[in-house]
Amino acid sequence: MDFVRKIMEKSLSVPVDEGPNKVTSLKEAVGRLVEPGMVIHAAATHSRPNAVMHEIIRRFWGADSGFTIVSLAFGYSWVALVRGGLVKRIISAFIGDHYPTPGPNPVLQKAYREGTITLEKWSMLSLSLRLMAAAMGVPFLPTRSIVGSTMAEENVGSFVAVKDDASGRELGLVHSLTPDLSIVHGLAADRQGNTILTPPLGDNLYGAMAAWRGALVTVERIVSTDFIRRYNHLVKLPGRYVSAVCEVPFGAHPTGVSNCYSVTGIHGYAEDYGFEEEVRSAARSEKVLDSWIHEWILSGSQTEYLAKLGPERLHYLKGKADRGSWKVEIEPLLEEIAKPALPTNSERLVAAAAEKLIKIIQDRRYDTILAGVGIANLAAWLAAKKYKAGGGNVDLVAEIGFYGTHPQPADPFVFNQRNLYTATMLTDIFPIMGILVSGSRNKSVGVFGAGQIDKFGNVNTTIIPETKTLLVGSGGANDAACGANESLVTMVQEKDRMVEKVPYITSPGKRIKTLVTTHGIYEKLNAEDEFTLTAVLTAGETPELETLVRKTKETCGWNLVVANEVKIIPPPELDDLTMLRLWDPKGLFLKKGI
Repeated sequence: MDFVRKIMEKSLSVPVDEGPNKVTSLKEAVGRLVEPGMVIHAAATHSRPNAVMHEIIRRFWGADSGFTIVSLAFGYSWVALVRGGLVKRIISAFIGDHYPTPGPNPVLQKAYREGTITLEKWSMLSLSLRLMAAAMGVPFLPTRSIVGSTMAEENVGSFVAVKDDASGRELGLVHSLTPDLSIVHGLAADRQGNTILTPPLGDNLYGAMAAWRGALVTVERIVSTDFIRRYNHLVKLPGRYVSAVCEVPFGAHPTGVSNCYSVTGIHGYAEDYGFEEEVRSAARSEKVLDSWIHEWILSGSQTEYLAKLGPERLHYLKGKADRGSWKVEIEPLLEEIAKPALPTNSERLVAAAAEKLIKIIQDRRYDTILAGVGIANLAAWLAAKKYKAGGGNVDLVAEIGFYGTHPQPADPFVFNQRNLYTATMLTDIFPIMGILVSGSRNKSVGVFGAGQIDKFGNVNTTIIPETKTLLVGSGGANDAACGANESLVTMVQEKDRMVEKVPYITSPGKRIKTLVTTHGIYEKLNAEDEFTLTAVLTAGETPELETLVRKTKETCGWNLVVANEVKIIPPPELDDLTMLRLWDPKGLFLKKGI
């Protein structure tokens, strides 16, 4: 008996720590793993590996490194890679800055025009599937995304359209994409790199599982393997794929790190919007940007970077990540919100789009709304809130892994971290964009914005080829346009944005059935493929219908078809207006197009 107990205690006990020790400093890890000419994948979870990217910039600044960067989104401080001549190619779905509203970045614009960088443009889902295919060891995976878009034509070497005999629809096959190295920031890891990541997970960890040289992982805290086992349901990257792991607190800043699952002893932190806006502003001037890069990246280590941010700012970001922090943030703004003020053009647009969306959901019995960024997501939020209040059932989703959220006040950004606490599921791009929004049983409607749109509903959010003017790319819009049952587009109406024919098709218009602008509502009636003006918006005055229609025609770039009966949409009701201003109290979206 004693012999058996000794064997049991000696051989069957679970070690507190196990596996090879891969813990090292960030500087040493970058020096050992990153080489010129590499294809580097930056994981696009809710947290970005910014500390790693900054260390790469420090090490290779001014060198002709010839990197290719693969990431779902590229912007903000990463433009230093372009400014310093480190990168030659960017493979992405969104190229620009996203906060407070999506927009092009001047540094990327200049480099693209001068030919110092090349851009390979994809949608969120299609690019993520390329990484998944590589991780699975298969040459390609099918998708409904980017079929019929200009991206399909540009990426002919990595994409091919085929016919689905069962449905008769065209499908796309995306070729696998294998990075040399993947960089990831997580919440915690043990010494061999078993990494806890809290959702939403964006493109997940397939890039890390595919990369030839594995993953360079930074985390908020190095923990024991025993600690990892307690949270094994949150371990998304096994240590076997990790080449180095570094403890780097605030390694995702200025993006945040969620700890909505309350992992013991580790505090999450929210996005630093002020910092992101500062970077975006600096990029407008090369001189100012060079000064910013020197101050925040080149002049010191990550430790010095945090010292410049200061303990008060870091403490604030930790507090902002808490579930109820919005209550403190909104309180001093309530008096201003309560003041009577006429609705802005954007507020009238959002309210009209929400009402139209409710009607679409009721008539078609949809149960899922994919919310884009900006005015579009406010329209989706308001529609979902009112539809549920009336006894309906519909779920809000957002591309990187939000499902069933109830948007909280004080922050209109679609990926607001405090909305995580209200979700019924947190996941990644694949269930959201690949199944819920475009799968065999989907009952979804997409809502997103446009840089340009034509009379057939084709949307351009990528580039004006004639002048080589960059916009931002697809994001998840193409995935919604190609996969959802139908989509509604929102935009400020201007003649050069509502064009006869878009010069670049980011999102094909076949399933884009409705357009809502600051002037009116356009619909495809009776299975027509061209928009008809069916309603006009009014600010509260009572001009003749003929006058409203004429003004709408004057700001439309095509010969507008007008319905026999055109409705006049009144301004939003006070309750709706108040709700919108609670979500966006500083008017980041709602003051646009005043």
